[in-house]
Amino acid sequence: MRVVAMIMAGGEGTRLSVLSEKRAKPSVPFAGKYRIIDFTLSNCVNSGIFDVAVLTQYRPHSLNEHIGIGKPWDLDRNRGGAKLLQPYQGRDDQSWYSGTADAILQNISYIEDQRADLVLILSGDHIYKMDYRDMIATHLRQQADLTVAVMHVPLGQTDRFGIMTTDAADRVVEFSEKPKARDKGTLASMGIYIFDANMLIQRLRQTSAEFPSLDFGKHVIPTMIAKDQVFAHPFDGYWVDVGTVDSYWETSMELLDPACTLDLFDDDWRIHTRSEERPPAKLGPQSHVQGSMVCNGCVVRGTVEHSVLSPGVYISPGAVVRDSIVMTDTWIGPGAVLDRVIVDKNVVVGANVQLGFGDDNPPNRAQPDKLTTGITVVGKGAHIPAGIHIGRNVVINSDRDEDAFHGDVASGESI
Repeated sequence: MRVVAMIMAGGEGTRLSVLSEKRAKPSVPFAGKYRIIDFTLSNCVNSGIFDVAVLTQYRPHSLNEHIGIGKPWDLDRNRGGAKLLQPYQGRDDQSWYSGTADAILQNISYIEDQRADLVLILSGDHIYKMDYRDMIATHLRQQADLTVAVMHVPLGQTDRFGIMTTDAADRVVEFSEKPKARDKGTLASMGIYIFDANMLIQRLRQTSAEFPSLDFGKHVIPTMIAKDQVFAHPFDGYWVDVGTVDSYWETSMELLDPACTLDLFDDDWRIHTRSEERPPAKLGPQSHVQGSMVCNGCVVRGTVEHSVLSPGVYISPGAVVRDSIVMTDTWIGPGAVLDRVIVDKNVVVGANVQLGFGDDNPPNRAQPDKLTTGITVVGKGAHIPAGIHIGRNVVINSDRDEDAFHGDVASGESI
């Protein structure tokens, strides 16, 4: 039984604000040393699936560099291994992917060349641990044409997901894509699909004639529910879509809770990643670290409380980092205070800066749908001058230098 995994990793991730300004959403750093896509890649190899294709599109350079030939995941193999598939122009008018199913349609030749029996389609931007072998066993036992992984979500979040209705045998009888009404139940599609390869190819070609922008949730799955054997595979483990600033921050903070069910220290299900050689973390004589993750190469000479530090972060004496996420090679100056902020890579925060300052909480004026809960976000490579106060729900865009600042930055503003 030959299983080919296709990981959808081309998402722009606009709801992550400046964190995805220079990278695709799956390559956003997470949990200090990882990238978001590491969880899906690790699930594949831990499940014994080594034929893995990663479909990229939006700003793929960071993702391409991170995955490379797949060696950290044992995917640098002569047979199988990791393949990076990007949209291209060809004689059949291939172009940018215009939907999740269209991305697979444009790479049908890859599936055929691999002589796949089953195609496992995955999202590269979710945080979870899952043994896909259990889902494959469900698919084979039910003699399904399509099996969809599902889990129950809170009723108030059902408009974010495709909601499924199943019968007593777990056969899917109805599918509603992001329903406005909350009367369709709470059984949500996780964006994890197993297709019979021949049926997938057949349905994609048939459905594409009717829908030029082909999407699994909007077009393919409803068609197959009406015509084919579609079953649900229930999942009750940890799973989260970190597609918004709020969910990214909240999930990162959850990892600091000893009761968090996403165990990054499980030797039986390791999360693999590409790591740079860095010296051990160093805590200075004046440092105070509590309830935090501190990665290799960090030097802490100040205070870190309930925060996540990626490799190479420097915390100067007198600085305080609280309830925050600070990414690789960022420098925090003496006396600076960071409170409920997300700081991207290679940022310089000057001495005595107050970042995430004040008790007011107006939404960000430029991005009112993304920043409303008081989290301030600093883009990659920004330099914040010494001594200024920066409020809540502020966006500092990537590569802003000190000349871009003209004194304090009020809550809800952008630089």
